[in-house]
Amino acid sequence: MLKNIKAAYFIQLLFSYVDERQKLKIVKYNKSLQNILNISIINYKLFTGKYIIYESNGIGKEYINICTDDEYFDELVYEGEYFHGERKGKGKEYYDGKLIFEGEYLNGKRNGKGKKYDVEGELDFEGEYLNGKESIGKKYYSNDKIINIDEGKEYDREGNIIFEGEYLNGKRNGKGKEYDSEGNLIFEGEYLNDIEWNGKRYDSDGEIVYELIDGKGYIIEYDSVGRLLYEGEYLNGKRNGKGREYDVFYRKLVFEGEYLNGQKNGRGKEYDLEGNIIFEGEYLNGKRNGKGKDYYYYDNKLRFEGEYLYGFRLKGKLYINEKLEYEGEFLYNKKWNGKGYDENGNIISEFINGNGNGKEYDKYGQLLYEGEYKNGKRWNGKRKEYDINGQIIEEEKYSNGKIIR
Repeated sequence: MLKNIKAAYFIQLLFSYVDERQKLKIVKYNKSLQNILNISIINYKLFTGKYIIYESNGIGKEYINICTDDEYFDELVYEGEYFHGERKGKGKEYYDGKLIFEGEYLNGKRNGKGKKYDVEGELDFEGEYLNGKESIGKKYYSNDKIINIDEGKEYDREGNIIFEGEYLNGKRNGKGKEYDSEGNLIFEGEYLNDIEWNGKRYDSDGEIVYELIDGKGYIIEYDSVGRLLYEGEYLNGKRNGKGREYDVFYRKLVFEGEYLNGQKNGRGKEYDLEGNIIFEGEYLNGKRNGKGKDYYYYDNKLRFEGEYLYGFRLKGKLYINEKLEYEGEFLYNKKWNGKGYDENGNIISEFINGNGNGKEYDKYGQLLYEGEYKNGKRWNGKRKEYDINGQIIEEEKYSNGKIIR
């Protein structure tokens, strides 16, 4: 049986009975019909875009077939031990050629001791797994936080306790206390899947900032390094109701100089923790939903006002430099049915079902593109990028949303 699975090569599957059991032989060729793989195996699995080569019992490897604009190639995703066709014993997992896990398996899942790595190769978790999930061990974070689930405590890299309490499936579940790096109590109560559920949050002076009852309340949310992210209403552990969202990208520069070993003694920059408001309005189940306004990151000027649905703009007005730039309907944040205006308020473009002429700006108000659109995509226009002086630094033509070089 000859089966064509990719334009660049094909696999020929030949079946024969050996010792009263079916045995599969895979012969793989490249596009020049050169044999690049000839292997006989006892068991096999074949998926769309993925295939596994292994002995039913023993050492084997799994590959996924990658298709790019230029080539097809096979990428290793697992190597290790198998038993009756499933991962069992020791093995390693890979992503994009990088090791992301090494440890023990049972019934095809991570079970037993193991280490997990992020895409940068940094240790993410080490300890015990149960049915594919992190169980007991240490969890490492990019903000230098370490969780020792076995002890029911979390530490920073300096060894300070920043949480102590109960865990379930590797997450905070049950009673617990959270501390800042100075040892001040900042939350005490109950957690549900890492979410503060019942309890009180305090500032560094011990004053109550907010209180939650069954995941409901008015809260102030910070990221891992103390930057303000959100303040507003919560329900069931998610943003629900009215609230404000703050940016984490554009922060006021408070120091520029040199640092050494974390101290200001080498090259670097430091920003304050208070960002501009980038959205204020209504939320539903953690997403922007209903009436709202969003603002440009760099100067806090109004960017859009109108209605949202499931996190996307639905209809309303877009502004640039505080002047109306577009008014109408949107589809997944793309201009869909509406009119565009110049700085004097004159109509200069019109969109009908995503077709028309228009302009795009980034979150900082920088012009990215001006030209034609079709079905909401850049069509036969030109993409223009500008430097801080407003000079064009690049022009590229588009067709069907793709750059023509």
